[in-house]
Order: sequence, then structure tokens, then C-alpha cells
Amino acid sequence: MSNKYKHIQEAAYHANMQLPKLGLVLFTFGNVSAVDRELGVFAIKPSGVAYEDLTPEKMVIVDFDANIIEGDLRPSSDTKTHAVLYKHFTEIGGIVHTHSTYATAWAQAQRDIPIYGTTHADYNTVNIPCAPPMSAEMIAGNYEYQTGFQIIECLQQKGMDYREVEMVLVGNHAPFTWGKTADKAVHNSAVLETVAKMALLTEQINPQAPRLQDSLIRKHYERKHGPDSYYGQ
Repeated sequence: MSNKYKHIQEAAYHANMQLPKLGLVLFTFGNVSAVDRELGVFAIKPSGVAYEDLTPEKMVIVDFDANIIEGDLRPSSDTKTHAVLYKHFTEIGGIVHTHSTYATAWAQAQRDIPIYGTTHADYNTVNIPCAPPMSAEMIAGNYEYQTGFQIIECLQQKGMDYREVEMVLVGNHAPFTWGKTADKAVHNSAVLETVAKMALLTEQINPQAPRLQDSLIRKHYERKHGPDSYYGQ
């Protein structure tokens, strides 16, 4: 392992190893990447390698055009999506993609996750967005590359800032999350899965459940993220 990339390989490895521990992946599903902005590269999980067989050295180094810079294994099939997001979301440090059960179910249903409670509001002031399914032309083209733009365009169309909304569902596919670090991106992935499960149960208990009132949304979000935040400090 090159000392030049050791820090992001280790960051990507440790973040990837959290996915099975948190119950967010099955078999080799899912991947985490960690970026070094100064070097213009990121480390990402190799494709098809079981989590128990991963090591920091096996994390593949690629640039923002998804070219392999260092590594003997093939990078995740989602590498081009990560590359597009790193290019356009210039303040993020890590990205996670999973097929976690509840978040993926909402993606397959092509629905935003409504903001029903304060757990959701601790992280977002809006419904968690679901990007529309990709067109047949885009699917037939550079699919993983286009998935990145599918995410970007979804946020743009909904007037959302990636620095505030750090999670998205890709219609008919699955969730992506990001954050300042790879660990924070994993944290967001776990939160998304929990909120997705809660929202499903809420609708099963009460199909007419109302959206959380604006005053509670703002209170819970700002006490954690606002200029005078005091929760979890």
C-alpha cells in the first residue's frame, strides 16, 4: 500500500466494514469511498470482494474520471457514480451506496420519504428525495455515470443543497448518502435506513398520518445544526 494513499485506503476500509455491522448490506452489496481533494483521487471498495476478505490494501484508488490510479482489483461497479458526485459536490469527503431493505423499498416505490417525525427532522427539514427512474436512453448508455447526474438533477429540481440534504433515493434502484467524511456518510446511511423503516410503519399504522408541523421541524433541525445548536454537542 502506497503511503501516499494509505490514509484514504484506511478510511474507506474502516467505513466499508461498518456496513455489515450496521445491517446495511448483504453479501457484497454496497460500497463506501473516501476522497483526498488535494490529490484528486478517492479510495473505493473493490467489486465483488466479500467484506470479511477486505483489507485497506485492497481499496482501489481512482481519479475523478474513474480511471484506476493504483490497485490490483477492479473497483466497485458504482465507481463512476461516485466520481461524478465528487466532481460536483465539492465539499463532501465520503460517499455510501447500499441496498438496505427499507430505504430501497421506498426507492422501488418511487416515493420520497415523508417527514413524519422528529427523528427525521434531526437530519432534514424536507422529505428525503427520490430521483425519478432513469430514461431508457440513459440506461442503454453509460449507466453508472448517468446515475450521478440523476442524483444531481433530482436535488436541483427540488431546490435542495447537497450540503444540507446528504441522502437520496434513486428510483427503482437504491439509496446513496454522503458526508464530510466516509464515516459521516455511513452514519447518514444508517439514519436513512432507520427513518425509512419508521415512515413505513407510520403509514401502516395510520395511512393518513400528517406531515410533521413546521415549528417542530425547524426546532429539531436547528437545535442540532443551527448557529445556536445545543443537542448532541
